[in-house]
Amino acid sequence: MSEKLKIAIFHNLPSGGAKRALHGFVKYLSTSGHTVDLYIPETANEEFLPLEGMVRDMHVFPVKKSWFRSLVYSTFSYVPAIFKPISIKNVDQAEKAIAQTINQGDYDVVFSEQDQFVMAPYFLKYVEKPTVYYCQQPPRREKILEKISEDKRKKRLLEPLIKRYINHVIASEMNLDLKNVQYARYMIANSYYSHESILRSYGLNSYVSYLGVDVELFKPLGLPREGFVLSVGTCIPPKGYDFIINSLALVDEKVRPKLIIVSNMGDEQWKDYLREMATGLGVDLEILRGIDDDKLVSLYNRAKMVLYAPYLEPFGLVPLEAMACGTPVVAVKEGGVRETVIHNENGFLTQRDEILFAEAVTQLLDNEEKRIKLAQNALKMVQRDWSLESAGERLVDHLKRSINGYD
Repeated sequence: MSEKLKIAIFHNLPSGGAKRALHGFVKYLSTSGHTVDLYIPETANEEFLPLEGMVRDMHVFPVKKSWFRSLVYSTFSYVPAIFKPISIKNVDQAEKAIAQTINQGDYDVVFSEQDQFVMAPYFLKYVEKPTVYYCQQPPRREKILEKISEDKRKKRLLEPLIKRYINHVIASEMNLDLKNVQYARYMIANSYYSHESILRSYGLNSYVSYLGVDVELFKPLGLPREGFVLSVGTCIPPKGYDFIINSLALVDEKVRPKLIIVSNMGDEQWKDYLREMATGLGVDLEILRGIDDDKLVSLYNRAKMVLYAPYLEPFGLVPLEAMACGTPVVAVKEGGVRETVIHNENGFLTQRDEILFAEAVTQLLDNEEKRIKLAQNALKMVQRDWSLESAGERLVDHLKRSINGYD
């Protein structure tokens, strides 16, 4: 085997953090001289951070659509996660065809991402070459996520009629995920928190291969800091934006900063709820969508700090993106964020308590010297440990190890 690898990559991801992470991996592998081909079903998202221009060849496989599901999907757009415009049996067939094509190809190793429909992809069952499966997270059924979704979403038309069906579909897809993941021969995770979740959910081992950020994109621009704080991510209840708003309401109104949320995806009704909540609490809130990377980097650079409070986030790229721009982070001490944000060194961590969170925000607002020190430490740490190059080197080590039989 030559030092440079011939790699087939499979994914059926939507837009979001997992796709951004894959984009970073592909960028590193391609620019490092490895040969990379991409294999995807047509359901995979290639509009957000497309990979075609970075790989040698891209192969797209058709997925037969169900006319009934397509009709329901277009009519009841508020339940897209349940009424998918395809049948998972057709996804299975497409992924089998992809695996059979890769099996016949001249590749040293296969890198597989998750499937947006069933998590662990059917692809794992059919691929025969050495394969590394990147399990970003098992299906998330933590009680707190069920509780906040149940407590805080607005009741929608027909919801009582479809609730039982929704629960049936979720349980069915979790069973498929559990069956498919048993075919994973070498699994990697994005954090030790995720590694432990994999042990709990599957009873299987995995190896931690930390993600990284593109420090050529996310970098200090020397822009003056403005009177706002920033949070980034999908606008849904598990991301904890209501907690952030409640916390900011406890900051003295004389120094209380504006909150900007960047959310290109999310529940529009939840956004409306957050706006009403912020107005009632005297928090100046702006929710932005359609923001490209250049504008996002500018916002990171101009914010006084980034606030981060999702429930049990498996890893979280947002804190690293902020720190790469020289911006300190105030975060809730849960999930994978504990592995990137070190309290009082590159940011602040608090328990999930609005008073403690507000005190941490106030401390940084009042102490510019402290903000600068944390930002300097954060920037050094990202450049040293969390760049795409560092993440890519970690991934290549696992790819080679899978080929050599885990030596």
